[in-house]
Amino acid sequence: MINLDWDKVSGLIPAIIQDHETLEVLMLGYMNEEALKISQSSGFATFYSRTKQRLWTKGETSGNKLTIHKIIHDCDKDTLLILAKNSGPTCHLNNNSCFIGAPSSTNFIDHLEQTIDSRFDEANLSSYTYQLYKDGIKEIAKKLTEEAGEVSISAVTNDGRVIDETADLIYHLLVMLRKLNLNYGDVLQELENRSN
Repeated sequence: MINLDWDKVSGLIPAIIQDHETLEVLMLGYMNEEALKISQSSGFATFYSRTKQRLWTKGETSGNKLTIHKIIHDCDKDTLLILAKNSGPTCHLNNNSCFIGAPSSTNFIDHLEQTIDSRFDEANLSSYTYQLYKDGIKEIAKKLTEEAGEVSISAVTNDGRVIDETADLIYHLLVMLRKLNLNYGDVLQELENRSN
């Protein structure tokens, strides 16, 4: 990190921590120069506690560390944005984020996966999701193939249904993943692994 304006912030620079995948804001901490150097060398977010007047590494007691993926400074060089991955709840109240309700690119997908799981558990025969679950993985896979074909046909014929058909495809893909005890986060992780 070069030329940060430490004087402007009296030696303590605000550091916004954001999930590197979902972009959910996880917390705000403060770093002095030593905390930043430790963070850069260790790969884990270390802060300066204004109340305890000491350095602390996130997760030193809970084990829920923040693994740093990227550190960016703002245009005034007096604030940091740290893209990180948390290994457990970031908040001391056991929440993923210290900001309850912080927007995230996976909030809706997480909610949809929870809804799918609850339909599986409710075992209501009138539920389409439960029927898929009950029919088994071969039937789910067959339906997924059908939906992928419909997306392709819609794109080629330009019939104006690409969004509708893609929504059907994604829904059935999520049902298949949940039937296999997998989730969307697993897919994102694999895509990230491939990009490295």
